[in-house]
Amino acid sequence: MKKVALMFAASLLAASAHAEEPIKIGFISTFSGPQGVLGRELLEGFKLGLESSGGKLGGRAVELIQADDQGKPDAGRQAADKLVERDGVQIVTGINFSNVMLAVAKPVLDAGVFVYSINAGPSQYAGQLCNPNYFNVSFQNDTPSEAMGIYLTQKGVKRVYLMAPNYPAGKDFLAGFKRTFKGDVIGEVYTAFGQLDYAAEIAQLRAAKPDAVFFFYPGGMGINFVKQYSQAGLKAEIPLYGPPFSLDQTVLPAMGDAAVGAFASTFWSESFDNPASKKFVTDFEAAYNRIPSPSAAQAYDGARLLDAALTSIGGKIEDKDAFRKALQTVSFDSVRPGFRLNTNHHPIQDFYLTQIENDDRGRPIMALREVIVKQHPDSFVEKCKLPL
Repeated sequence: MKKVALMFAASLLAASAHAEEPIKIGFISTFSGPQGVLGRELLEGFKLGLESSGGKLGGRAVELIQADDQGKPDAGRQAADKLVERDGVQIVTGINFSNVMLAVAKPVLDAGVFVYSINAGPSQYAGQLCNPNYFNVSFQNDTPSEAMGIYLTQKGVKRVYLMAPNYPAGKDFLAGFKRTFKGDVIGEVYTAFGQLDYAAEIAQLRAAKPDAVFFFYPGGMGINFVKQYSQAGLKAEIPLYGPPFSLDQTVLPAMGDAAVGAFASTFWSESFDNPASKKFVTDFEAAYNRIPSPSAAQAYDGARLLDAALTSIGGKIEDKDAFRKALQTVSFDSVRPGFRLNTNHHPIQDFYLTQIENDDRGRPIMALREVIVKQHPDSFVEKCKLPL
């Protein structure tokens, strides 16, 4: 009887120790180079989400350990190995590029650590490579461009020219567009990842004379492409369409008037008027003195979903089965009305058409125009065989 009592006391002490230890999160993102703005936006949105719950998750302190992947898969893998093996993180998040995610996810998952994407959405992990401990709370790469393909088809656009960088997300984004667009794709160009001069490609585009251009270029790539497109005089001739990340607050301030008039399909805009979104925008502007992007919004949502899930299980992240179930099923006040996770741990959400215009302070914003499609799932969920 005494032995049982001692064992019970030891288990209580262990549980108490767990409750006192901080939850360790490895935040790998791109913080340097032309794409560094992307990592900053995700980190600041995530931190704001943490602040909304008092800097804790499920009542437990958080140790957030940052690492710069430099936009390179090998650097991301090295950072992940250190975070898992040396720092003992329980969650890896923050990755913005899909090629980095594809290098990082398997070794992290093999180590029994949760991968929690607040941006990168490679198609592989929505389908055949789906994993019980892999969650994406942002978007699957194909879905924003699927929405734009639906919209342009509805509007009767016949001939579209496509451009993207040659890496996994670029291919996913264009594949998504082609999946839903019923007109003719008269050009499909993949440029080098990190390329900043598009003069030759823009000349080829002009010669093709499309009805519209759909492009995906995040970060510095998008800034240069849109500026050069406008400087070439094409802005007034051929409408420009893109997903978020090519035409949002990560790039719009640098694009300026060159982006005004372009269209984007998105799951969130700074123009949303629901209470959760309005509070987020107000708090973000107060904290960082700028308008947030969809990247910041999905990172903010990511932190708030973690808090809701961990709160529902008393902060016990060590109980992986309970944590996994809570992430999948818990409700929280999202900035995206109708947001929920599908059976492959990827979002089902609404998509909207926005157009870039200047607000009353002369700042370019994503102004809402109309709903394109409601409750849109990704196209790979049927290939995922996770237990329900």
